[in-house]
Amino acid sequence: MDLSAKTKIDDLLQKYPFLLEFFVNKSPKFSHLKNPIMRKTVGKVATLNQVASVGKIDLDSLLGDIAHEVKEKTGETLTIKTDVSPETAEPLTDPKAREEALKGIIRDLHKGEDMENLKKRFQELIQYVSPSEIANMEQRLIEEGMPEKEVRRLCDVHVAVFKEALEKHEIPGAPAGHPVHTFMLENRASEQIMDEIDLLLIEIATPPDKGTFETKHESLMDLVDRLSQIHIHYLRKENQLFPLLEAHDISGPSQVMWAIHDDIRSQLKTAKAQLSEMKPDEGITSLKDVVAAIREMIYKEEHILLPMSLETLSDAEWLKVRQGEEEIGYAWIEPEGEWAPEVEPAERREPGEEKINLDTGFISRDLINLMLTHLPVDLTLVDEEDRVAYYSKGKERIFPRSPGIIGRKVQRCHPPDSVHVVNKILDSFRAGTKDSAEFWIQMGGKFILIRYFAVRATDGTYKGCLEVSQDVTDIRQLEGQRRLLDWD
Repeated sequence: MDLSAKTKIDDLLQKYPFLLEFFVNKSPKFSHLKNPIMRKTVGKVATLNQVASVGKIDLDSLLGDIAHEVKEKTGETLTIKTDVSPETAEPLTDPKAREEALKGIIRDLHKGEDMENLKKRFQELIQYVSPSEIANMEQRLIEEGMPEKEVRRLCDVHVAVFKEALEKHEIPGAPAGHPVHTFMLENRASEQIMDEIDLLLIEIATPPDKGTFETKHESLMDLVDRLSQIHIHYLRKENQLFPLLEAHDISGPSQVMWAIHDDIRSQLKTAKAQLSEMKPDEGITSLKDVVAAIREMIYKEEHILLPMSLETLSDAEWLKVRQGEEEIGYAWIEPEGEWAPEVEPAERREPGEEKINLDTGFISRDLINLMLTHLPVDLTLVDEEDRVAYYSKGKERIFPRSPGIIGRKVQRCHPPDSVHVVNKILDSFRAGTKDSAEFWIQMGGKFILIRYFAVRATDGTYKGCLEVSQDVTDIRQLEGQRRLLDWD
C-alpha cells in the first residue's frame, strides 16, 4: 500500500486496524476515531493531510511514523509518495461526514482551541458549508448533551469560524409580502436606527462629554425607544416561524436564538434605564453592546436562519406564518404587497370521535372541560335567549350553581330586586351599545370581581353573555415584580 497526503484514514484503518491505537496515542485529538460513526463518515473522506492538521503533527513525520508502525507490526514496507500535493485533497462532500467535522471543530472551539487554527481546519476539511448544516450541527450538539447555554455563549464565535463560507451564500430574496421579505425589511429599518445611534454616540464622544450628552439626551432616548420595537420582530420569529421549524425537528437553533433575543431585550432595558438616570458612561457602554448584539443577530438571521427556513418550509407553511403575523404586529414597517402563493387548500383535519374542531386547534371534549374547570375563575354562559347554557364546575366556586339552572331564564336566577339590573345589562349587550359591565363586592373577607361580557359572532350578531367571577383578594396585594420561581 502507498502512503501519501491524500490517503484516506478509513482505508488505512480498514487494512491495519491496529493503527487506531497508534493514532489515539499520537494525539488526544484522534480519540474521535474510536467512534464508529466518525470512522464511517469523516474517516471515509478525511485524508492524512487533514488528520495531520487536526493533530498539529508534521505531515512527513506522520507518514514516516505510520510506515514504521506497519513495518513493526506486519513486516510490510509501505511506499511513501511525496509527489502528491496536499492542496489537491478534496473537501468533504458526504453530509454526515461534514456534520461530524463541523461538530468536531465546534467542540475544539469550546475547549479553547486557537481560532485561526480552527479556521484553517475548516477550510481544509469543508470549504463550503450551507446554513442548514450549521443549524443541524447546533441541533445535534444540543441533543448530544452540550448545554444550550454553552452553544448560545459561543454562538457568535461559531459564526466567526464559518463566516467566510457563509458569505459565499447569497442572502435570500423573497417576493414582497413574504415573511422573509418582511423580516429583512425590518432588519434594514433597525440598521437605520442603529446607524443614527452610532452617529449620535460619535458626537457625544468617548469618554462621554457631559454637556453634549445632556443636549443629545432626548434624541438618544427617542432612538432607544424606537430600537426597542425589535421585540416585535423577535416575537414573530418565536411564535410564527420557530413552531414550524420545530415541526421539522429543528429546535436547537431556535432555542439558542430565543435565548439571545431575551438577552437583547434585557440589555435594551438596562441601557434605557441607565440613560434615563443620566448615567452616560454605563448607559452608552450598554447601548453599544446591545447594538452590536442586534447586528450579530441580523447576520445570523440572514445567513443562517432564513436561508435554512426557506430550504425547509413549503409555501403552504410560509402562508401559515404570513396569516398569523397581523396578530403580533410589525416593527417599524408594514409588509410590502400581498403575497399569495398558489398552494393546495389546506385540508382541514376532521375531528375524531373525541376531538372538537376549533378555530385554532383540536381539543377533546374532556380536555375542554378540564381547561374550563382549572381556570381560576367561575364562568357562567347565558345564550341569546337569556337561558343559562353552561357553568364551570371548579373546585371552589364563589357562587353556588347546580345543574338545575341549565336552560333556566337567567332573570329567574337572581333576586327580584336585582332583575332590573340584569335586564339592563342584557338589553344593552343585545342592542350593541355596551360590551362589558363590572362589579366588585366584599364577601366573607374576600374581594370578588364580577364581570359580564357580550358574546358576539364575527358579524357582530349577539350570541349571549359570559359572566366571569374571580376572587382577587391576593391579586390586589401584589407589588413590585417577581421574575423567578419562588416555591417554598
